[in-house]
Amino acid sequence: MQERLQKVLAAAGIGSRRACEQFILDGHVRVGGLVVNELGTKVDPATDRITYNGRLIKAPTKHYYVLLNKPRGFVCSMADRHAARLVTELVDIQGSPMLRPVGRLDADTEGLLL
Repeated sequence: MQERLQKVLAAAGIGSRRACEQFILDGHVRVGGLVVNELGTKVDPATDRITYNGRLIKAPTKHYYVLLNKPRGFVCSMADRHAARLVTELVDIQGSPMLRPVGRLDADTEGLLL
């Protein structure tokens, strides 16, 4: 099944979709040995050889979904230089899969996140 290249790169943990778009434009990504610098390029992660700065990219084969009751005092973000504590600190899964919080609750709010 074909997907947009930046989506495959983001799913592999290279960066956000926007960051991956810039990596593509800057010529850091190759598909089948050829530099790809056109956004929207479709690839099949199961059959195409995709590299980022020479490193082979493999799409994750396993997906994790976590429900978390966020306590007060934690920020819903992957990184925030102003936050003392992030929700990502509350979840520890063996093998360290890439998790992203879904839901925007401020630090003083508690509630359910994915």
